[in-house]
Amino acid sequence: MEQAQIEEAIKLHAIRTENLSPTDLLKYIDKAFGNSAVLTSSLGPEDQFITFLIAQFGLKIPIVTLDTGRLFPESYELQASTETRFNIKIEAFYPNQEEVETYVNTHGINAFYNSVELRKQCCFIRKVQPLKRALKNKRVWITGIRANQNDSRENLSRWEYDESNELLKVHPLLHLTDDELDAEIKSKNIPVNPLHKKGYASIGCAPCTRAIEENEHPRAGRWWWESDNKECGLHTKA
Repeated sequence: MEQAQIEEAIKLHAIRTENLSPTDLLKYIDKAFGNSAVLTSSLGPEDQFITFLIAQFGLKIPIVTLDTGRLFPESYELQASTETRFNIKIEAFYPNQEEVETYVNTHGINAFYNSVELRKQCCFIRKVQPLKRALKNKRVWITGIRANQNDSRENLSRWEYDESNELLKVHPLLHLTDDELDAEIKSKNIPVNPLHKKGYASIGCAPCTRAIEENEHPRAGRWWWESDNKECGLHTKA
């Protein structure tokens, strides 16, 4: 798409969906794009809520997850129970075996602790590359991003264009508050990772995630040994 076409598409969808609830926005995406849209789920509360809505209303939007090979056992158990509970399939995308082997055999099993560069290389192999395969031939990428998750996400728009993957990107829950999300999760009895009750606010790979203290930022438990720029590369603008 040309830049002018991209801007026009974003503007059009933003206007049409400006006042829609997350549920109605997902219905709009389903009607306009169907299975050429995709939800990438990290199995966090936001993604679990969106998954619930997709299942509840029988939407055609496929759901995928990135299995890095280093996830918590609780995350695998949650994926299995979610599939059973909602009678859906969450398609898993895995890293390239040869690239993982080369990385580990060259740098070490936990080399990501040694430098930001090695950590980002690990994320690229285990997450970014599988994501590109998951998004191949898709037109819309649905995420569970919320504005208060990270300082760099505060000024995001619901609709944007992802240049790296060359598709539209939409955040149905962008302006949902913590209290609103918690209320939805509880009222609908949506399954979430039990690690959240143990202080794990944002859950990724097991070696790269820790519980946070009472007054810490929700993302403080991710790559806690790094001081800033704590993103994995999936959301380059977020």
